[in-house]
Amino acid sequence: MDEFASEYIESIKVRNLSKNTIDAYSNDLKKFSDYIESNKEDIKEVSAYSIMAYVQKLQSDKLAQSSIIRSIMSIKSMYKYGVKKKVIKDDPFINFEIPKLIISVPEILTVEEVDKLLNIQDLNTNKGIRDKSMLEMMYATGLKVNELLNLTTFDINTKFSYLKCRGLKNNERIVPFGSYAKQCLSDYMEIRDEFNINQYTYLFLNSKGKKMTRQGFWKIIKFYADKADIKKNINLYTLRHSFAVHLLENGADVKSVQELLGNSSIYSIQKYGDISKKNKLAQVYKNSHPRA
Repeated sequence: MDEFASEYIESIKVRNLSKNTIDAYSNDLKKFSDYIESNKEDIKEVSAYSIMAYVQKLQSDKLAQSSIIRSIMSIKSMYKYGVKKKVIKDDPFINFEIPKLIISVPEILTVEEVDKLLNIQDLNTNKGIRDKSMLEMMYATGLKVNELLNLTTFDINTKFSYLKCRGLKNNERIVPFGSYAKQCLSDYMEIRDEFNINQYTYLFLNSKGKKMTRQGFWKIIKFYADKADIKKNINLYTLRHSFAVHLLENGADVKSVQELLGNSSIYSIQKYGDISKKNKLAQVYKNSHPRA
């Protein structure tokens, strides 16, 4: 990697960024640095045309648009740093227009499909009780998978029906949950000791008494989706997405949903509002058209 790019990477390591973010920046800038070097250009003197050519290369490599934009933003941040440190004379991004990200629309479960998914567990078994509690809690709160799996017994307040959640950069937020999740959680807590053979404080544990993993959670939700005969493309965030859209469909304001999800940007939930509007239009058509 070029010395300038390496210097920039070292400068961001002192910031409060996650290891994954720093690794992503490093990977993006190494690829860009290698590309510039292969073209026998000086990384400190590239033009907007060089940036455009690099973007075209990423597109020809069939990278996802989100990955391309992330790479561009990494490079742009590096040049902003260079201008500030006066090691870059001309910022190549002054005349460069960053392509807009096309927001992918996730598949959302209907309320009826959520009911099927959350009512198919075998409550005569400890596993079924645990699984129902996990899924009910995710749909009730809209937590990310990692947030759900990192919950401890100390994060839950069943008396007042809320939990404390630690998100990115260890930021903490308070999230309420409803009566269904509260009852399922109470049922689970009665049998949790059967799982907690290692005396962990994590709320949800696997059959070996260890912290539930993302892969383990994925297997659980996929199993019940298949059992409930849900044909949609289910993933780890389907219940979170459905939580957001169902709130908006029932009159919740965007700002409140943003805070519940723990999102820093209002634009990150734009897709949920779009889905909500489309669902309402589809329902109006279904209820109004004589041939619907």
